[in-house]
Amino acid sequence: MGHPSGLGWLAFTELWERFSYYGMTALLVLYMTHSLLTPEHMSHVIGFAPFKAFIDGIYGPAAGQALASHVYGFYTAFVYLTPIGGGLLADRFIGRTNAVTLGAILMAMGHFLMAFDATFLLALLCLLLGVGCFKGNIASQVGGLYKDGDPRRADAYQVFLFFVQIAVIASPFVCGRLADTYGWHYGFGAAGVGMLIGLTTYLLGRRTLPPEAPRATAARPAPPRPPLTRQDYTRVIVLVALLPVLAVALVGNQQIFNAYLVWGEANYELSILGMHMPITDLLGYGSIVSAATIAISVAFWRWWAKRWSEPDELAKIAIGVAISGLAPLLLVAASSIIAVHGGRVSLWWAIGFEFVNDLGFANVLPVGLALYSRAAPKGTTSTFIGVYYLHLFMANFFVGWVGGLLSKMTAVSFWSLHVALILGAAFVLFTVKLLFGRVLTPANNPSILAEEAEAAA
Repeated sequence: MGHPSGLGWLAFTELWERFSYYGMTALLVLYMTHSLLTPEHMSHVIGFAPFKAFIDGIYGPAAGQALASHVYGFYTAFVYLTPIGGGLLADRFIGRTNAVTLGAILMAMGHFLMAFDATFLLALLCLLLGVGCFKGNIASQVGGLYKDGDPRRADAYQVFLFFVQIAVIASPFVCGRLADTYGWHYGFGAAGVGMLIGLTTYLLGRRTLPPEAPRATAARPAPPRPPLTRQDYTRVIVLVALLPVLAVALVGNQQIFNAYLVWGEANYELSILGMHMPITDLLGYGSIVSAATIAISVAFWRWWAKRWSEPDELAKIAIGVAISGLAPLLLVAASSIIAVHGGRVSLWWAIGFEFVNDLGFANVLPVGLALYSRAAPKGTTSTFIGVYYLHLFMANFFVGWVGGLLSKMTAVSFWSLHVALILGAAFVLFTVKLLFGRVLTPANNPSILAEEAEAAA
């Protein structure tokens, strides 16, 4: 492949970390709804009473599926916040290699602790701290394998993304079917085994990793940043103001691991050729659809750019959000059919929902990352990439609250709310494009597609 050997070790490590993360996340809401948060199990969880009081203070009193949604939203929100602390820990104290190793150990502990009701909260804490130490630091090690300007860097991140995609597809099938056949704790145990394999892989490949970057000290201050111009300040205001809009725009996509699974389990015909299929299989099939829609989106914009002027990033994001807002309309239609005729609906509704949602989402997250990395003032690119990911923190926090409404309203109303939220966000994005588009539009940037391809990785 013409790449440093460290790339293979890092990519294989990331594969198993993502396998464990998505395998556990595929089970989390279902496990809480059907088992952990039932009265006979909930009383066994160490520290759950004060934790529930804390969660109820944020989201409001809840039980059953609504409480499961609130816990899910709180947990997944902080999955996107803890890497900030993990990056500081690595940069200032222990280095990236030690941080990744510590993160892998903590996550392995967390997955195995999920096998016991009593240690559920301790498991979530270990997983959050582990993800924080692991996630950003291993990605930065991939970049550290190459010198500045090395054209292989973008290809390396594509390889890295390919391994992630394998894990995202495989983990719901493996962990979900083990949980469905043998019990929840077998599914969580499989996620733990995956993390142990990832940790072992990383330790075996340590010699191939890039050297540690010099840590910041008072004696060696960072180089001064150029002063911000008036246009820079305007860009900063617009970029920050877009974060809550992007968070609302993602409510449908981020709901897939939450209330969508609960609704789908109760309303889809979960069988293929007469054989039972666990609801978690939909996540694996959905990941295959997601990979296909990314390829379709990239090919479409390349075809478009050869014939017409290519839209800038903000326009693409608005278009993508508008498309993804049509996906819950299919769930509204499916819910209406069930309300009138009863029974369950075909899995073709699930395939249609996944395809439309993923086709839109392919033009949101990676394109948004390209926008924030390009439009950030000079010397603040890394900071604004971190700022960009705050919208995922907001989105998951919000999804926890919205998902809790599934048990409090009809399914038609629930999915109609998602349509209204997403299309409302699309309207705001188009409005921002009209009013402030010139502030964010590059004066002359023929390489938007290249930036987005690297950002997707």
